[in-house]
Amino acid sequence: MKDINDKKTFKAVFITTFMTVLVAELGDKTQVATLLLTAQSAEPLVVFLGASTALISSSLLGVVIGRWLSKLISPERFNYIAGMLMVCVGVLIGIQGMNSIFHQTTF
Repeated sequence: MKDINDKKTFKAVFITTFMTVLVAELGDKTQVATLLLTAQSAEPLVVFLGASTALISSSLLGVVIGRWLSKLISPERFNYIAGMLMVCVGVLIGIQGMNSIFHQTTF
């Protein structure tokens, strides 16, 4: 049973989520694609609405799956699995980066 002091406040969860998603999305390929789509279409409001709807949809999917997983897996095990997944993703990205460095073609 959770202690009342363990429960995070709405403000704390909101700020943590906002900052995490904001920092994770800054400068990624989605932001670059949005920038290019805006420049190409000259319709910034339409691109903003489409990109916002897409981010909301993918976030909703993450929330639904996260809620479902929280009922199946303990928080400690979930943190361990998430950490291992992040390490694996980091290793794969590192391998791709090294491959691109060693297999660069110069023109």
